[in-house]
Amino acid sequence: MQHGSAALPPWSQLTTGKPAALTEPMLAHDVAAALAHLIGCQRAVLAPSTLHAFVDLFGMLGHADSAVYVDAGIYPIARWGIERLAARGIPVRVFPRHAADALRGLLQRHAATRSRPVVVTDGVCSARGRPAPITDYLAALDHYGGCLVMDDTQGLGIFGQAQTPWMPYGQGGGGTLRWHGLRDARVWAVSSLAKAFGVPMAVLAASQRQVETFEQRSQTRVHCSPPSAATLQAAARAIAINQRHGEALRQRLLTRVQRFRARLADIGFAADGGVFPVQTLVSPPSHDMVALHHRLLRCGIHSVLQQPRNGNLPRLSFVLNVNHRDADIDAAVDAVAHATRHARHFGHHQGR
Repeated sequence: MQHGSAALPPWSQLTTGKPAALTEPMLAHDVAAALAHLIGCQRAVLAPSTLHAFVDLFGMLGHADSAVYVDAGIYPIARWGIERLAARGIPVRVFPRHAADALRGLLQRHAATRSRPVVVTDGVCSARGRPAPITDYLAALDHYGGCLVMDDTQGLGIFGQAQTPWMPYGQGGGGTLRWHGLRDARVWAVSSLAKAFGVPMAVLAASQRQVETFEQRSQTRVHCSPPSAATLQAAARAIAINQRHGEALRQRLLTRVQRFRARLADIGFAADGGVFPVQTLVSPPSHDMVALHHRLLRCGIHSVLQQPRNGNLPRLSFVLNVNHRDADIDAAVDAVAHATRHARHFGHHQGR
């Protein structure tokens, strides 16, 4: 979504100049309530960014008897919040991405410590396009107490409830909790609205009691301003658009993803990501993704070059949205085909 100034109601001042703990615009409460309903939680509170939310949340959850269990696939911003706990000497243990059995094994191995587990995961793995197995994570916590912190930035606005083969995103766009049909007081859901909704703001959603506790203990709400009037107006507009046109927008997005994947197959490429709008090329090691990224840039195609992890090669991703036309999709795939043909031709002549 895009929110030009002409599409938003006017405001008398951009910010109150007061911290969020002291005063918030009424619109902030309305937006938070609408987002809580959309996500499927009792209550929500807004933050200028997910970093603000995570710094406060992990600071609050970091008791001396806590231990953090981290899904290896989490987004870096959540990691920055976890570093605050590690600096206090709280144990941080990592398990493989979406591996509920590995989490269960870690919990059993450290059960004698009687620590309170805090499990941290992304709601959706953007590389694979699949929601995390949060029901399995919560089942693993059954015998140990604790809670689950979920960064659902990728899921909010895309995934929802009642998914079918014809509607693989589901309906509503409420995110991963709606996808799983979950209402669980042990879950903290933190999401940025900057991805699907085009609004530079975050929301933290949980139970009524949890959010009240968060508001009482939040330090960034004491020392930082709330989201600006322009941001709040854009958020309200995004929620309204999602209510009226969300299903049509998600269906249009699905057709863009399907076209991209089909065109890639035509030139002998495949992509990870399923129906998720982040598509990552699957290619043999002979393809130089760094060189391909720079060749695409020269063609005006902005791909995302991902840093290698665990000794793996760099990967190249494409982020699709509803504003892309069929011609844009075709141009991107044609540029990939041309760049790889050029690389093979150049390599052949170098070999000679």
